[in-house]
Amino acid sequence: MAVKTSFFLLNLSFFVILFFTSPCYSDPDQLQDFCVADLNATTTSLNGFPCKPVSQVSSSDFFFSGLTKEGNTNIFGVSVTAGNVLSFPGLNTLGISMNRVVYAPGGVNTLHSHPRATEAGVIIKGTLLVGFVSTTNVFYSKVLNAGEMFVIPKGLVHFQKNVGRGKAVAITSFNSQLPGAAVLPATLFASSPAIPNDILAQNFQVDETVITSIKSKFGSS
Repeated sequence: MAVKTSFFLLNLSFFVILFFTSPCYSDPDQLQDFCVADLNATTTSLNGFPCKPVSQVSSSDFFFSGLTKEGNTNIFGVSVTAGNVLSFPGLNTLGISMNRVVYAPGGVNTLHSHPRATEAGVIIKGTLLVGFVSTTNVFYSKVLNAGEMFVIPKGLVHFQKNVGRGKAVAITSFNSQLPGAAVLPATLFASSPAIPNDILAQNFQVDETVITSIKSKFGSS
């Protein structure tokens, strides 16, 4: 009986050690102070870019002035200045990024989603209508003024629209170094190769001529 008990305890101890030392349960955080992205590296990397050698890292890698610049607004009256790993390599592996979004009067940050991140934002100037739709098709929205904050759960379709009289500005942040953006108008009507007209017509329950007309506005046919 004692032998069987000892064998059981030995096996149990082995299981516990294996369980807690398995790579599946390893520390998910970075195991170095930083990993400044080497955007020109040809090495294949998963969930991030290869690290620049520490000997080549300088103070400038940890500071970014890009959000001080205001870009030109697009056809929807919005300008997005991205502070992600592609423009700010020091963010690599840190799981954060930020955007500056400027809205002309009436401008709309069109329906889109971020497949890799939750978004939080604060209105810096003006008045925005912010809304998103859940996977159960419930629409949540509110008009926000300067100083107020919003959050968009990861992956959900959302928008912001300037409903004030003047220009509006927001700073948005993400829990991803590269959150990605699936912008619905471009995704549906300006993909390359193009989504077949009959597929879109059937999905939206309209005639194909409607789809052709919409695609023409995005330089696609």
